[in-house]
Amino acid sequence: MKKRNRFAGYFVVVMLVLAFAACASTSKQESAGEYIDDSVITTKVKSLLAADDFLKSFQISVETFKGMVQLSGFVSSQDAVNKAGEIARSVKGVQAVKNDLIVK
Repeated sequence: MKKRNRFAGYFVVVMLVLAFAACASTSKQESAGEYIDDSVITTKVKSLLAADDFLKSFQISVETFKGMVQLSGFVSSQDAVNKAGEIARSVKGVQAVKNDLIVK
């Protein structure tokens, strides 16, 4: 009976370790909390871009990974590129902005 209880205890410990390891982030994968944070950042940046009278007519794609925001799409001027970058940087939680906007 003692062996059985000891085995059950080890099994529970191993399962807990595996569960925590599965939820941890890696350099290529986000944890669940980081994914939610990035979703919030993406949503805020998109809504601010859509609310801006100068930028709302452009199709600007926004992606976020571990706080780094990537903007991509086509705009009509360098001013639009600069303004989109400023808006993205203004959102709380943004670590950096990669601006891949192309002036056409």
